[in-house]
Amino acid sequence: MPSLRTALLQSSGRPGAVPENLKALDEAAARAAGAGARLLVSPELFLTGYAIGDAVPQLAEPADGPGAEAVAEIARRHGLAVLYGYPEREGERIFNASQLIGPDGARLANYRKTHLFGCFEQEWFTPGERTVVQADLDGVRIGLLICYDVEFPENVRAHALAGTDLLLVPTAQMHPFQFVAESVVPVRAFESQMYVAYVNRVGPEGEFEFVGLSCLAGPDGTVRTRAGRSEELVIGEVDPEFLAASREANPYLHDRRPGLYGSLA
Repeated sequence: MPSLRTALLQSSGRPGAVPENLKALDEAAARAAGAGARLLVSPELFLTGYAIGDAVPQLAEPADGPGAEAVAEIARRHGLAVLYGYPEREGERIFNASQLIGPDGARLANYRKTHLFGCFEQEWFTPGERTVVQADLDGVRIGLLICYDVEFPENVRAHALAGTDLLLVPTAQMHPFQFVAESVVPVRAFESQMYVAYVNRVGPEGEFEFVGLSCLAGPDGTVRTRAGRSEELVIGEVDPEFLAASREANPYLHDRRPGLYGSLA
Protein backbone atom coordinates (compact mmCIF):
# COMPACT_ATOMS: atom_id res chain seq x y z
CA MET A 1 0.00 0.00 0.00
CA PRO A 2 1.46 3.41 -0.92
CA SER A 3 2.25 6.04 1.68
CA LEU A 4 -0.27 8.76 2.46
CA ARG A 5 1.56 12.03 1.86
CA THR A 6 0.31 14.47 4.49
CA ALA A 7 0.75 18.25 4.57
CA LEU A 8 0.70 20.23 7.83
CA LEU A 9 -0.30 23.90 7.56
CA GLN A 10 1.24 25.83 10.45
CA SER A 11 -0.53 29.18 10.43
CA SER A 12 -2.86 31.34 12.51
CA GLY A 13 -4.44 32.96 9.47
CA ARG A 14 -6.37 36.12 10.37
CA PRO A 15 -8.51 35.85 13.53
CA GLY A 16 -12.10 36.79 12.84
CA ALA A 17 -11.63 36.91 9.06
CA VAL A 18 -13.19 33.76 7.60
CA PRO A 19 -12.81 34.71 3.88
CA GLU A 20 -9.10 35.43 4.36
CA ASN A 21 -8.58 32.15 6.20
CA LEU A 22 -10.36 30.23 3.44
CA LYS A 23 -8.08 31.95 0.92
CA ALA A 24 -5.01 30.87 2.94
CA LEU A 25 -6.37 27.33 3.10
CA ASP A 26 -6.93 27.32 -0.67
CA GLU A 27 -3.38 28.51 -1.32
CA ALA A 28 -1.97 25.87 1.04
CA ALA A 29 -4.07 23.18 -0.64
CA ALA A 30 -2.65 24.17 -4.03
CA ARG A 31 0.90 23.93 -2.71
CA ALA A 32 0.23 20.64 -0.93
CA ALA A 33 -1.40 19.06 -3.98
CA GLY A 34 1.47 20.28 -6.13
CA ALA A 35 3.83 18.38 -3.82
CA GLY A 36 1.78 15.20 -4.17
CA ALA A 37 -0.07 15.36 -0.82
CA ARG A 38 -3.42 13.64 -0.45
CA LEU A 39 -4.25 15.23 2.91
CA LEU A 40 -3.92 18.76 4.28
CA VAL A 41 -4.32 19.40 8.02
CA SER A 42 -4.86 22.91 9.42
CA PRO A 43 -4.77 24.08 13.08
CA GLU A 44 -7.46 24.32 15.74
CA LEU A 45 -10.25 26.80 14.91
CA PHE A 46 -8.43 27.79 11.71
CA LEU A 47 -11.62 28.86 9.94
CA THR A 48 -12.31 31.68 12.40
CA GLY A 49 -9.18 32.13 14.47
CA TYR A 50 -8.71 31.06 18.08
CA ALA A 51 -8.53 34.33 20.04
CA ILE A 52 -11.88 35.70 18.86
CA GLY A 53 -13.39 36.31 22.30
CA ASP A 54 -17.11 37.06 22.32
CA ALA A 55 -17.29 36.73 18.52
CA VAL A 56 -17.57 32.95 18.97
CA PRO A 57 -21.40 32.87 18.75
CA GLN A 58 -21.40 35.13 15.71
CA LEU A 59 -18.84 33.07 13.80
CA ALA A 60 -20.09 29.59 14.81
CA GLU A 61 -21.89 27.60 12.11
CA PRO A 62 -23.39 24.13 11.59
CA ALA A 63 -21.24 21.23 10.41
CA ASP A 64 -22.85 21.55 6.96
CA GLY A 65 -22.67 25.35 6.92
CA PRO A 66 -21.02 27.76 4.46
CA GLY A 67 -17.52 27.03 5.79
CA ALA A 68 -17.95 23.33 5.08
CA GLU A 69 -19.20 24.12 1.58
CA ALA A 70 -16.21 26.37 0.90
CA VAL A 71 -13.70 23.80 2.18
CA ALA A 72 -15.43 21.09 0.12
CA GLU A 73 -14.88 23.20 -2.99
CA ILE A 74 -11.20 23.63 -2.09
CA ALA A 75 -10.81 19.88 -1.57
CA ARG A 76 -12.51 19.03 -4.88
CA ARG A 77 -10.57 21.61 -6.87
CA HIS A 78 -7.19 20.40 -5.61
CA GLY A 79 -8.00 16.69 -5.26
CA LEU A 80 -6.99 16.18 -1.65
CA ALA A 81 -8.67 15.73 1.74
CA VAL A 82 -8.73 18.72 4.09
CA LEU A 83 -9.09 18.85 7.86
CA TYR A 84 -10.10 22.23 9.27
CA GLY A 85 -11.01 23.50 12.74
CA TYR A 86 -14.09 25.66 13.38
CA PRO A 87 -16.68 26.58 16.03
CA GLU A 88 -19.66 24.30 15.38
CA ARG A 89 -23.17 25.44 16.29
CA GLU A 90 -25.92 22.96 17.12
CA GLY A 91 -28.97 24.75 18.46
CA GLU A 92 -27.87 26.81 21.46
CA ARG A 93 -24.70 24.82 21.96
CA ILE A 94 -21.30 25.60 20.40
CA PHE A 95 -18.49 23.06 20.11
CA ASN A 96 -14.78 23.42 19.37
CA ALA A 97 -14.81 21.12 16.34
CA SER A 98 -12.76 19.81 13.44
CA GLN A 99 -14.10 18.37 10.22
CA LEU A 100 -12.49 16.14 7.61
CA ILE A 101 -13.56 16.73 4.01
CA GLY A 102 -12.65 14.12 1.40
CA PRO A 103 -10.96 14.75 -1.97
CA ASP A 104 -14.39 14.58 -3.62
CA GLY A 105 -15.83 17.20 -1.26
CA ALA A 106 -17.74 14.71 0.90
CA ARG A 107 -17.90 15.27 4.66
CA LEU A 108 -16.05 12.26 6.11
CA ALA A 109 -15.92 12.94 9.86
CA ASN A 110 -16.71 15.66 12.40
CA TYR A 111 -15.20 15.70 15.89
CA ARG A 112 -16.04 17.84 18.93
CA LYS A 113 -13.25 18.53 21.43
CA THR A 114 -13.90 16.52 24.60
CA HIS A 115 -11.40 18.18 26.96
CA LEU A 116 -11.68 21.98 27.03
CA PHE A 117 -8.59 23.95 28.06
CA GLY A 118 -8.66 27.15 30.08
CA CYS A 119 -11.24 29.81 30.84
CA PHE A 120 -11.79 30.91 27.23
CA GLU A 121 -12.77 27.49 25.95
CA GLN A 122 -14.79 26.59 29.02
CA GLU A 123 -16.76 29.83 28.77
CA TRP A 124 -17.79 29.49 25.13
CA PHE A 125 -17.79 25.80 24.23
CA THR A 126 -19.67 22.66 25.22
CA PRO A 127 -17.43 19.58 25.55
CA GLY A 128 -18.01 16.77 23.07
CA GLU A 129 -18.91 13.29 24.24
CA ARG A 130 -17.39 10.98 21.58
CA THR A 131 -13.76 10.04 22.14
CA VAL A 132 -13.21 8.10 18.92
CA VAL A 133 -14.25 9.58 15.57
CA GLN A 134 -12.69 7.99 12.47
CA ALA A 135 -12.75 7.94 8.69
CA ASP A 136 -10.85 6.05 5.96
CA LEU A 137 -8.69 7.72 3.34
CA ASP A 138 -6.68 5.76 0.74
CA GLY A 139 -6.71 2.68 2.98
CA VAL A 140 -5.53 4.56 6.09
CA ARG A 141 -7.80 4.71 9.15
CA ILE A 142 -7.77 8.33 10.31
CA GLY A 143 -8.79 9.45 13.81
CA LEU A 144 -9.48 12.95 15.13
CA LEU A 145 -8.63 14.71 18.39
CA ILE A 146 -8.07 18.40 19.16
CA CYS A 147 -5.14 19.93 21.08
CA TYR A 148 -5.58 19.30 24.84
CA ASP A 149 -7.27 15.96 24.08
CA VAL A 150 -3.96 14.38 23.05
CA GLU A 151 -2.43 15.18 26.44
CA PHE A 152 -4.69 12.54 27.99
CA PRO A 153 -3.14 9.14 27.16
CA GLU A 154 -6.52 7.44 27.52
CA ASN A 155 -7.80 9.27 24.44
CA VAL A 156 -4.94 8.13 22.23
CA ARG A 157 -5.07 4.57 23.56
CA ALA A 158 -8.81 4.46 22.77
CA HIS A 159 -7.92 5.31 19.18
CA ALA A 160 -5.22 2.65 19.10
CA LEU A 161 -7.68 0.01 20.27
CA ALA A 162 -10.16 1.19 17.61
CA GLY A 163 -7.56 0.75 14.86
CA THR A 164 -6.56 4.35 14.14
CA ASP A 165 -3.47 4.49 11.92
CA LEU A 166 -3.06 8.26 11.66
CA LEU A 167 -4.30 10.57 14.42
CA LEU A 168 -4.91 14.17 13.33
CA VAL A 169 -4.57 16.72 16.12
CA PRO A 170 -5.23 20.33 15.10
CA THR A 171 -4.00 22.43 18.00
CA ALA A 172 -3.53 25.88 19.51
CA GLN A 173 -0.51 25.07 21.66
CA MET A 174 0.76 28.13 23.50
CA HIS A 175 3.80 29.21 25.47
CA PRO A 176 5.09 27.81 27.84
CA PHE A 177 3.77 24.35 26.94
CA GLN A 178 5.96 23.66 23.90
CA PHE A 179 7.21 20.45 25.54
CA VAL A 180 3.93 18.86 24.41
CA ALA A 181 4.91 19.29 20.76
CA GLU A 182 8.54 18.42 21.42
CA SER A 183 8.15 15.41 23.73
CA VAL A 184 4.60 14.31 24.53
CA VAL A 185 3.36 13.86 20.96
CA PRO A 186 6.21 11.55 19.81
CA VAL A 187 5.71 9.47 22.97
CA ARG A 188 1.97 9.20 22.28
CA ALA A 189 2.74 7.94 18.77
CA PHE A 190 5.16 5.32 20.13
CA GLU A 191 3.16 4.05 23.08
CA SER A 192 -0.02 3.62 21.01
CA GLN A 193 1.68 2.59 17.75
CA MET A 194 0.30 5.09 15.25
CA TYR A 195 1.24 8.20 13.32
CA VAL A 196 0.27 11.50 14.95
CA ALA A 197 -0.02 14.74 12.97
CA TYR A 198 0.05 17.63 15.44
CA VAL A 199 -0.65 20.92 13.66
CA ASN A 200 -0.29 24.17 15.56
CA ARG A 201 -1.01 27.85 15.28
CA VAL A 202 1.99 30.18 15.50
CA GLY A 203 2.82 33.64 16.78
CA PRO A 204 0.94 36.20 18.90
CA GLU A 205 -2.85 36.19 18.87
CA GLY A 206 -4.75 38.21 21.46
CA GLU A 207 -3.49 37.22 24.90
CA PHE A 208 -1.85 34.04 23.57
CA GLU A 209 1.56 33.25 22.08
CA PHE A 210 1.39 30.11 19.96
CA VAL A 211 4.62 28.16 19.68
CA GLY A 212 4.39 26.40 16.30
CA LEU A 213 6.55 23.25 16.24
CA SER A 214 3.95 21.27 14.28
CA CYS A 215 5.08 17.71 13.61
CA LEU A 216 4.30 14.33 12.14
CA ALA A 217 5.48 11.66 14.60
CA GLY A 218 5.84 8.00 13.65
CA PRO A 219 5.07 4.80 15.59
CA ASP A 220 8.77 4.44 16.41
CA GLY A 221 8.65 7.73 18.32
CA THR A 222 10.68 9.65 15.76
CA VAL A 223 9.53 12.92 14.22
CA ARG A 224 9.27 12.57 10.43
CA THR A 225 8.80 16.27 9.75
CA ARG A 226 8.84 19.30 12.02
CA ALA A 227 7.94 22.97 11.49
CA GLY A 228 9.75 25.78 13.25
CA ARG A 229 8.41 28.96 14.87
CA SER A 230 7.01 30.66 11.76
CA GLU A 231 4.21 30.10 9.27
CA GLU A 232 5.04 27.22 6.94
CA LEU A 233 3.77 24.14 5.18
CA VAL A 234 5.62 20.90 5.93
CA ILE A 235 5.01 17.49 4.39
CA GLY A 236 5.59 13.97 5.66
CA GLU A 237 4.78 10.38 4.73
CA VAL A 238 2.44 8.02 6.54
CA ASP A 239 3.73 4.57 5.56
CA PRO A 240 1.22 1.73 6.22
CA GLU A 241 3.87 -0.97 5.71
CA PHE A 242 6.19 0.60 8.27
CA LEU A 243 3.27 0.97 10.67
CA ALA A 244 2.36 -2.72 10.32
CA ALA A 245 5.97 -3.77 10.93
CA SER A 246 6.24 -1.49 13.94
CA ARG A 247 3.06 -2.91 15.47
CA GLU A 248 4.37 -6.42 14.91
CA ALA A 249 7.67 -5.61 16.63
CA ASN A 250 6.31 -3.53 19.50
CA PRO A 251 4.45 -5.44 22.24
CA TYR A 252 2.60 -2.63 24.02
CA LEU A 253 -0.89 -3.31 22.69
CA HIS A 254 -0.40 -7.09 22.78
CA ASP A 255 0.96 -7.12 26.34
CA ARG A 256 -1.75 -4.94 27.88
CA ARG A 257 -3.62 -6.37 30.90
CA PRO A 258 -6.96 -4.48 30.86
CA GLY A 259 -8.25 -6.36 33.89
CA LEU A 260 -5.74 -4.48 36.05
CA TYR A 261 -6.79 -1.03 34.86
CA GLY A 262 -10.34 -0.80 36.13
CA SER A 263 -9.44 1.77 38.81
CA LEU A 264 -8.25 4.20 36.12
CA ALA A 265 -11.85 4.85 35.08
